[in-house]
Amino acid sequence: MSSFKGSALRWTGSGNCFQGQVGLGPIATLDGGREEGPSPMDSVLLGLMGCMGIDVLMVLQKSRVPFESLEILADAERASEIPRFFKRVNLSFAVGGMSEKDNPKLARAVELSVHKYCSVLHSLRPDMELITEIKSS
Repeated sequence: MSSFKGSALRWTGSGNCFQGQVGLGPIATLDGGREEGPSPMDSVLLGLMGCMGIDVLMVLQKSRVPFESLEILADAERASEIPRFFKRVNLSFAVGGMSEKDNPKLARAVELSVHKYCSVLHSLRPDMELITEIKSS
């Protein structure tokens, strides 16, 4: 079990801007105005993309799939009423420099992230629609 003791978030004294640190990790800035850093919801989306990206990267590497690049693009829709949670997220995975014969391995890596590994995804609302697609790069 991971521990997040010693984590803190402090208002900077300006606008909706906060700086925080999880444990002994790097200091991060969150800004509801999106001027000094991503908003909290932007950070959730980036966290989802990062978590799934790491999962896909690790599964491809473990499967010995050679590739040169990995990019994840997202489109997301939030509820119009408060709380404005994510209703739908569409993630497109583009892997460059990978042989077409390895496409099934890429699809399996994305599937494993969705159904087993991505802790960020499994921390979000269970009724959020997640659409994943693989784009040729």
